[in-house]
Amino acid sequence: MLREDLKKELDKLNDQQLKQIANLVNNLLELQSRQAILPAPFRQRAISVERAREFRQWVSQRPNNGSSLPNEAFSRETIYAE
Repeated sequence: MLREDLKKELDKLNDQQLKQIANLVNNLLELQSRQAILPAPFRQRAISVERAREFRQWVSQRPNNGSSLPNEAFSRETIYAE
């Protein structure tokens, strides 16, 4: 049924509209083929242990300059206004 409905709708279109649809379909197919070639990003294909290992490795490479929030930043008195 869908096929017949599509054929009827396509028959109503002029050449310019058909060219636009053909270009759209070609672009979609090209995009699909490119996505099939590219592997999924690491975070999508890795198990949690691998993601944790990668995160720890990334953290270990960050500069350790010792700067952090001052102790006062963790004090209740400085968090809540009086």
